[in-house]
Amino acid sequence: MQTSHAAPCAAATHARAYHYGYEATSHDTRERQREYHATTILCVRKGGKVVLIGDGQVSMGSTIVKPNAKKVRRIGEGVVAGFAGSAADGMSLLERLEMKLEEHPGQLMRAAVELAKQWRHDKALRHLQAELLVADATTTLTVAGNGDVLEPHDGVMAIGSGGQFAAAAARALCGIDGMEAEDIALKAMKIASEMCVYTNSNFVTEVLIATAPVEAKA
Repeated sequence: MQTSHAAPCAAATHARAYHYGYEATSHDTRERQREYHATTILCVRKGGKVVLIGDGQVSMGSTIVKPNAKKVRRIGEGVVAGFAGSAADGMSLLERLEMKLEEHPGQLMRAAVELAKQWRHDKALRHLQAELLVADATTTLTVAGNGDVLEPHDGVMAIGSGGQFAAAAARALCGIDGMEAEDIALKAMKIASEMCVYTNSNFVTEVLIATAPVEAKA
């Protein structure tokens, strides 16, 4: 198994990584860094709940072209997903992941791995400019075009240009007694929207009940 030297998102620094495909070149890395200046998607697991939240801003360079895009949605049975990057490419990848879930019902990890393999090796898919953050009742994953499938160690994971701000804030807030997953996700996203110019405060949220929750720790 090869390990990619390209980090798909800063928020996934402390995550388990599965790599499928050959190593990304420095050119791949530079291209991906430019592509993901688009949004913030955050997932928080705490107290038996899984919350996936994303903002609604679509940017083209320094211009905001849409403030209320829906980048977080439910796919398949009991799976929520969000994307960062090109809207068209993100939707295309969500559709392909949904097809993989139909082939492997109830197996999010396997579906994500199969998508990562196809994404990395298919010449047409390889040029899609997006990254996915997906979750079900037991698992949270990011799937990237360089073949990486990442799983967080603590129940918090984020992607997009504001992902590192949202993840850092969420991890800090998880240590506060009495704050539920929805409150943590909302507050963390608010912080990210105040720090990242590509992220606004028009949030879309999806909530699942975790059957085996992984508690986020401070």
